Amino acid sequence: MLWNIPVPFENPYSVKQMKSLKLKDFTLFVIMAVLAGCGLIYEYLLSHYTGRVLGAVEAVIFAMIGVMIVSMGIGAFAARYIACPFTGFAWLELIIAILGGSGVLVIAGVFALTHTLPARIAETFGMPPDLAPMGGFIKALFGVTEIVPYVVGFVLGALIGAEIPLVARVREAMHGCRLTHNTGDIYGVDYIGAGFGAAIWVGFMLSLEPTLAASITAAANLCVGLVFFFLFFEQIKWRHFLLLAHVIVASLIITIGQYGPEWDAAMEDILYKDSVVYRLTTRYQQMVITERTIDPLQAPVMDFYINGRTQFSSRDEHIYHALLTYPAMAASARHEKILIVGGGDGLALRDVLRWSPKQVVLIDIDEDIIDFFKAPRIVEGIAINQRLLELNRHSLRDPRVKIIVGDAFKKVDHLLETMRVFDTIIVDLPDPSHPDLNKLYTARFYAKLSQLLAGDGAMAVQSTSPYHAKNAFLSIGKTLRHSGFSFVEQYHHNVPSFGEWGWTIGTKTGVGAKSRLAHLDVLPIDDGWTTKGKLKSVFEFGQGFFAGLPNIKVNRLGNSAVYQYHHQAWRREQGVYSRE
Repeated sequence: MLWNIPVPFENPYSVKQMKSLKLKDFTLFVIMAVLAGCGLIYEYLLSHYTGRVLGAVEAVIFAMIGVMIVSMGIGAFAARYIACPFTGFAWLELIIAILGGSGVLVIAGVFALTHTLPARIAETFGMPPDLAPMGGFIKALFGVTEIVPYVVGFVLGALIGAEIPLVARVREAMHGCRLTHNTGDIYGVDYIGAGFGAAIWVGFMLSLEPTLAASITAAANLCVGLVFFFLFFEQIKWRHFLLLAHVIVASLIITIGQYGPEWDAAMEDILYKDSVVYRLTTRYQQMVITERTIDPLQAPVMDFYINGRTQFSSRDEHIYHALLTYPAMAASARHEKILIVGGGDGLALRDVLRWSPKQVVLIDIDEDIIDFFKAPRIVEGIAINQRLLELNRHSLRDPRVKIIVGDAFKKVDHLLETMRVFDTIIVDLPDPSHPDLNKLYTARFYAKLSQLLAGDGAMAVQSTSPYHAKNAFLSIGKTLRHSGFSFVEQYHHNVPSFGEWGWTIGTKTGVGAKSRLAHLDVLPIDDGWTTKGKLKSVFEFGQGFFAGLPNIKVNRLGNSAVYQYHHQAWRREQGVYSRE
């Protein structure tokens, strides 16, 4: 067993002492396993939260993990300078619990303060909102703000890195000799504990509010620290002062667990222009609904955000969804069986149902989002999503709709296995700002959808902004053309909430969608917005817009071209330029 005590020649311990040592050894290994799980959860939590606030999810997650791993190595070296391993370890766990439990709030507070500072300065000095200071000191402050999460991760990682060397010294001091397999035993327990921590994060904590997840982890950290404290009570210095510190930190963690989500929400809410009326954290994303009254005689405008990015606004979503669905539906020979990929808000589905299909299959990964847009969400006796249900006309409850919850990249394989064929396919996904989304913009995924599409049907794809992310927009069109679609055309229009936006439409046989739409004598459906002239004009781009297309890459799983193009465009929007 791991806690066997090496005895070279004679056993200097009595039977009772041997049992006590084994019990302490076992307890120490349990403590180490729990702390390893806590350490991994801290790492994932900071990476996950920082990815949300900074936006570039993949790059931030990998950078944070890298920073914490390096700092753990530094912490392991620094542990040698701690004179008493017993006292040092007890204080170490107390400090880790403080920083681990409050780190998310520290990051949220810094971001809230920095991003509202320009508006506060403008308000103080009577400056117009569009002239709020954004350069010089303010710009530098924004740069510092983006470093703060990594500073928190570095400090926390260094503290975590000191745990294993201190535990190794504690074991040898406890046994009074050098243990042959000490390092291997501790690392073995550490890796196993980290594995359980990863499972707890994925299976349970991923859907919790970040501050709540942090406080739960910090509480576990503090509890095992207390077990260590009482296990080696006699060897620890400043015992009574340390015990009082544990009581204070425990009170702090309980307070964060109870009020932290409200504090975090309040700091995030001030980053939105409008009042936040509801928020929801799921396993996959964070949803926020805001509300603003523009005209007292009209219903307030509601905006829907995912991870801080606008998904739609109630005042102009009809423009976006009309252009997403109408060209593809009108260009298809039939409208009996429709496939929608994404669109868990039911708004694209609402427009598709106007065409009286016999069946619509909708695939979306987030069941919580679907439920929010499907049934009333009662808060204090009020259905806070009632207007959103009216906006999508309760489309998700239509008996013709079959909802499939899961990763579309895999779920379309099940449709292929059953030889399903659809007259029209609508792909309504968020922008490719994350590798998991990028795979749904690849040649492989589009080739799957091509097999599901009827020969005389059409497929439309949300294709980000041709103005702000031109290369990503062009790559989507080129990728679709590479994936079995003989005729691929792209179109665009201004959506006030987004700016200039773009879509891609593909057909497999006959003629392209643009030609099909041009031959329509009358519009098949009156959606209250679309006109024949509008359908014709959206396919027009400025002179030379497609001149750079030969240099644009086809998006594949291996190169993540669309993600890279989108990421570069997003950085340029922030004033960060890089050589491509």
